[in-house]
Amino acid sequence: MTLNTFKRHVRESVKSLGRNGWMTFASASAVTVTLLLVGVFFTVMFNINYFAKKVENEVEIRVHIDLAADNKEKDVLRQRIEALPSVKEVHYSSKDEELKRLIESMGEEGSSFQLFEQDNPLSDVYVVKAANPQDTVKIAKQIETFQSVHKVNYGQGTVEKLFDALKVMRNVGLVLIFGLLFTAMFLISNTIKITIFARRREIEIMRLVGATNGFIRWPFFLEGLWLGMLGSIVPIVVLALVYYNVHRLYKQQFSLQLFELLPFSPFIWQLSALLLGIGALIGVWGSVMSVRKFLKV
Repeated sequence: MTLNTFKRHVRESVKSLGRNGWMTFASASAVTVTLLLVGVFFTVMFNINYFAKKVENEVEIRVHIDLAADNKEKDVLRQRIEALPSVKEVHYSSKDEELKRLIESMGEEGSSFQLFEQDNPLSDVYVVKAANPQDTVKIAKQIETFQSVHKVNYGQGTVEKLFDALKVMRNVGLVLIFGLLFTAMFLISNTIKITIFARRREIEIMRLVGATNGFIRWPFFLEGLWLGMLGSIVPIVVLALVYYNVHRLYKQQFSLQLFELLPFSPFIWQLSALLLGIGALIGVWGSVMSVRKFLKV
């Protein structure tokens, strides 16, 4: 295809959008409504996934060292823990640091524990983090078998339930996303089919005068692209404005809560690019699939 031919296809596709104003409006509206739903769902799921990752990264294993262990045995224990392939980092916390942490965590009631500062009954601790949070339980079980270990605490029972819940949330989210995208493609494709069906006589005339299938297909291909991109503009603008205000208000009111929203930037730009790409892809796919029916010999 020459550059002049491509320019001709671009001009024809743009003119066609103007000539078929109501059909263009109907198709773009279908894209807009569907992508708005998709965008809202993506926003919710991405934030849930962000929260899930943050919670997983907060999971740690606290290895309480045997009170009878000397410095050499502590070093050997640390080396054995660090040698585990799934361990990301190991941090040492002395019993004095552990007592201070306990006092701070208890708030006003923590002052009663200051009596133990002279005779601290707590153990020194190795705080272990897994490279993959899902390996936390496996690592904890391995560390429990090491010498000089008094006990291992990783939230047994709660951590397993947490990981199972997060896994279910992610799997359900993926299924719903694919289901919604399929529904979007079906609805938009049908709308574009109606648009092209109304112009079947135009396609027949082009074939009668000797136009090739590729020559006929390109303007419709570009129309689908413009329709998809045009229909994605409103969802992008609406979601950007709403998310900006929600993020600002949430940060002001709930800045100390565990659940945090994804930062406005770069998330909103990534979401915008995703919606623009989905809109263009669905528009092109709908046009290509629809026009094929009229190009069969």
